[in-house]
Amino acid sequence: MLFAICLRVLPDRGEAEEALQDAFLAIWNKAIQFDPARASPSAWLGTIARHRAIDRLRSNPSRSTTVSIDLAESVADEGMSTSDSAQAATDRVRLDDCMRQLDERRRKLIRTAFFDAATYEELARRAQAPLGSVKSWIRRGLMQLRACLES
Repeated sequence: MLFAICLRVLPDRGEAEEALQDAFLAIWNKAIQFDPARASPSAWLGTIARHRAIDRLRSNPSRSTTVSIDLAESVADEGMSTSDSAQAATDRVRLDDCMRQLDERRRKLIRTAFFDAATYEELARRAQAPLGSVKSWIRRGLMQLRACLES
């Protein structure tokens, strides 16, 4: 997760790895400052990684990937093709249909786990359910999603 954050800020993989290393050092040195009342652990870690990547980007403006507007016509469009966009839209509709087939509890747990990057422990606490039950619900929900998407 932290490496993905660094890669979003720094498209160069080597620079992102360096920023991640800086982030790990900062996390190690600042671990005592973590306050769970202010943020979740993943949010705190993500913020540190993002700030380290931004600092690295700003420290050397020559690393910037900007080009003159005069060269805009010669730059390839790296966006999705029309067919790729159509396929992504179709996949999204299919995933939404499969998600609707899950019971409400499993659907909510899976969405929270993937979109909020919540841990099993956080999910169990939020759902006020035993940890083992939450893990089973998510696992069964993912298996049901896989079966639905493969059919």
